[in-house]
Formats: sequence, structure tokens, C-alpha cells
Amino acid sequence: MPSIGGAQVVIALQSVSKAYPLGHFALRDIDLDVEASTTLALLGPSGCGKTTTLRLINRLIDPTAGRVLVNGRDVSTVDPIELRRGIGYVVQNAGLFPHMTARDNAETVTRLLGWPRDRRRERSAELFSLVGLDFDGIADRYPNQLSGGQQQRVGLARALAADPPLVLLDEPFGALDPITRRKLQTHFLELKASLRKTMVLVTHDVDEALRLADRIAILIDGRIAQVGSPREIRASPQTADIAELVASALDA
Repeated sequence: MPSIGGAQVVIALQSVSKAYPLGHFALRDIDLDVEASTTLALLGPSGCGKTTTLRLINRLIDPTAGRVLVNGRDVSTVDPIELRRGIGYVVQNAGLFPHMTARDNAETVTRLLGWPRDRRRERSAELFSLVGLDFDGIADRYPNQLSGGQQQRVGLARALAADPPLVLLDEPFGALDPITRRKLQTHFLELKASLRKTMVLVTHDVDEALRLADRIAILIDGRIAQVGSPREIRASPQTADIAELVASALDA
């Protein structure tokens, strides 16, 4: 695995661009590294390329140019199913299967991996506790019987089920009310400290990025405008637009 200054690099985007028909570029010449056991936030307005970047990492889409490396391997040379088995993925609005109970949703990955039933159930109970859910109270409920916060926690449990070293989160708290979002952000920080996983978080919420991430990559019009720690982003915004973004978070 490559390293920078002794730190292991889990994800590397090298001169990555993504173009669509009629010449529209979602990303242009992106260079970005994510170090092991850190959380990188991809921050920016709608349409700036955040989710496109996330989807390139687990090969839901392929780049038009450049390379995406995970653990030193070019993902274009890796079977997509094999790649995704080592990556947890939390989508917007939880993305639970409506016809499956909370427990069955949480066991989706481990069932695909062929884990025996008892081991799956033991793991799902462990995960529900980990994400702050009462297993006995909600395991047999369907998504439409759960609150938005409960659904999002089940989605997080599903992403963590097989203990992947890498977790991708696409605006996981964006659709929640402010109080629930704040509670889940606090719980996320606790999980982050205890699990020490490598995570990439897509958000358009500046305060969320500053609070949850170790490093922030700000994207504007498909290009990286600035990368740095929350402290660096606060102290030295590199453009007037970034300064305005940071000021809006600090004034909130």
C-alpha cells in the first residue's frame, strides 16, 4: 500500500476526470489521497462532483481519464463485486429495502457472503447495539415503521456488517431534522473514534464537514478548490467563495 510521510494511503485518485455525453464534465483532473483510519469529507454545492467522486471509488461508474486506486490496486482491474465486498456504503435516505425487516436489511451483506444464520443474527444484534438501536424493539419492523433516524442507523449497521476497512457515506444525515441529525453526528464521532475505519463522507453541510472530518476536500464545478484539515480550512480559506462558506458555518 502506498504511503505519504509514513501514513498509509487507502484511496488515491490520480488525474481523474469524468465526462458525460455532449461534453459535460462532472470532474476535471482530480488528484486526491485518503489516508488510513481517517475521515475525508467531500464538501461543495449540488452538482459539484461529490457523489460522482464517491461512486468512482467503488466502481459504480468508471472515470473517463485517470486512475482510482484502493489499497494500491487500480479499481478498473478489480472485479466490482470483489471490490465492493471490502467497502461499506451508506446511501442517502438510508436506502433500505422496503419489503425486508430492519434485521434482514442489516444482514443483506453477510447473507450474500454466505454467513450461517446464527452468525448473521449475532452480528446484526451486535451492530444494532453499536449504532444505538434496541434490537428486540425494532429488529422485526419494516422500514415504514421506523423513524428517519432509525432507518439511517439501520443503513449504517448494514454498511458495517462485514467489518469493511473502508466506508463510503453519501449525505447520510441530509434528510433528517436538525435535532436527529445532530444526535447522529455525535454518535458518528463516537463510532469513528472506536472503529478507526477509513471513511469518505459526502456532504453539502459545512458545519457537518468541519465537525466530523479529519480532512476536507472542497469541490467547485468539478474541480478541487482546496484540501485541508478543518482548522486549515477555517484559518486559511483559499478563495472568496470558500471564505463565505466557512463564515456561514461559523455564524450559524
